[in-house]
Amino acid sequence: MRQETQETSPTAALINLERVRFSWTAAPSPTIDIKQFRVEAGKRVFLRGPSGSGKTTLLSLVAAVIPPDKGVIEIAGTDLSTLQGAARDRFRADHMGIVFQQFNLLPFLSVAQNVTLPCRFSSARRQRAQADSGSLEAEVCRLLLALKLDAGALLHRPAMSLSVGQQQRVAVARALIGRPPLVIADEPTSALDTDTRDAFLELLFKEIDATGASLLFVSHDKGLAERFDQQLDLPTLNRAETPGADMTLQDR
Repeated sequence: MRQETQETSPTAALINLERVRFSWTAAPSPTIDIKQFRVEAGKRVFLRGPSGSGKTTLLSLVAAVIPPDKGVIEIAGTDLSTLQGAARDRFRADHMGIVFQQFNLLPFLSVAQNVTLPCRFSSARRQRAQADSGSLEAEVCRLLLALKLDAGALLHRPAMSLSVGQQQRVAVARALIGRPPLVIADEPTSALDTDTRDAFLELLFKEIDATGASLLFVSHDKGLAERFDQQLDLPTLNRAETPGADMTLQDR
């Protein structure tokens, strides 16, 4: 039977950054300089900013792809600095589903193989996916159908044969399988027209809400912000003098 919610308390901080700084080697000032940034479990958070504002750098820090120069990054109560190498990769696989801007599907793998890829690296997500629908293939079909894709026709087709819109939804199914508590989406609607974008967001939110996951959604499209529980404008937060600002980002 599918479990509809995460066990994490809905008021707990799933993401907690404290006094985090990060600089690229050639940068004259820190790319990231955050006093505090918190995302509660089950919340949808919208991060907006133009190219160069540090969005991708911030996501890389949260996803444990790069370590901060200083400060503390906690995900689901775990300090990422305590994890090294393979342990950090396992933690990311267990706790995070990522929707990349370019989708990053493996073109010669089938749709089913792409969607189940996180389950090859995370036994926890494999077990949750199997518990949700009885088998991995059944859960893949459920997710594809929920995202308005014809699972019967697409399941064994190579990802390279799909349209852009279909690839996008397959990428979302891959991020959602096994109910990771955090879903990170990096400009996932940038190539979509308005109608397709709106339909896609409705489907994404429905699945996110069903599992109780937190969503960290990055986009330059400020028209999307009102659909989220929390909105953060990176250029505004970049101003140290802004009253009450608890997060600053320097241009990369």
